[in-house]
Amino acid sequence: MTASLSAPPAVGTLHGVGVGPGDPELLTLRAVRIIDDAPVIAYPATRQGESMALAIVDAFLRDDQEQLALPLMFSPAQTPDDPAYDRAADAIATHLDEGRSVAVLCQGDPLFHGSFIYLLARLGDRYPVDVTPGVSSIMASAAAIARPLAHGTETLTVVPATASDDRLRAVLTPAEVAVVMKVGRHLPRVARILAEVGLADGALCVTRVGYADERVRPLPEALTRPEGVPYFTLVLARRAAADARDARTAEGDAA
Repeated sequence: MTASLSAPPAVGTLHGVGVGPGDPELLTLRAVRIIDDAPVIAYPATRQGESMALAIVDAFLRDDQEQLALPLMFSPAQTPDDPAYDRAADAIATHLDEGRSVAVLCQGDPLFHGSFIYLLARLGDRYPVDVTPGVSSIMASAAAIARPLAHGTETLTVVPATASDDRLRAVLTPAEVAVVMKVGRHLPRVARILAEVGLADGALCVTRVGYADERVRPLPEALTRPEGVPYFTLVLARRAAADARDARTAEGDAA
């Protein structure tokens, strides 16, 4: 008698869902659909259980969905090989192995300086993967100040403020348009280096873009705040030559 062969159980899909920088109205229709379809909603959270990503999608969650908190440090000290990512991947894999798809909420875009990147590295070769892009804080900040990020042949340089001074100088010195992310306590040294490389004039700080307390400040004003600026602050800077080109383009369009 020949033993019957049964098909292996179907596994769930790992979804990386970009939920934008903070404003629920910046969620894409696809993100809302994926979130609504998923039986399990996973989200990065502080060790106290707080999650900015979860708060963004709160109005779209159902009572019958399981919520899975992924405790992470949200600190430069948390490197890609941190055991916290291993634990998070294992918790997600438990659901995927049982056939339940998991939507991992990612503030901004999943593949742009996001923790989902490290989960993907651990799970992507074992499970089906689907990624929903999201509006990044960079795009939202440019929209908030109605200033072009880049056009024509311009290049855009993006660097985290957590980089070393030498790294910041190296990437910002040739930059035409620059974004420095995750500024927080690094603002004074970021401002100093921007001045050294000729990018400080006209630079703007955008804090908590997409939230009710969103603020846009000129760089000198932000530097005078005794309490500093929050971690979720970025600086947008353009060289004077780039601003001059913008002005000439605007004049030509109006002619």
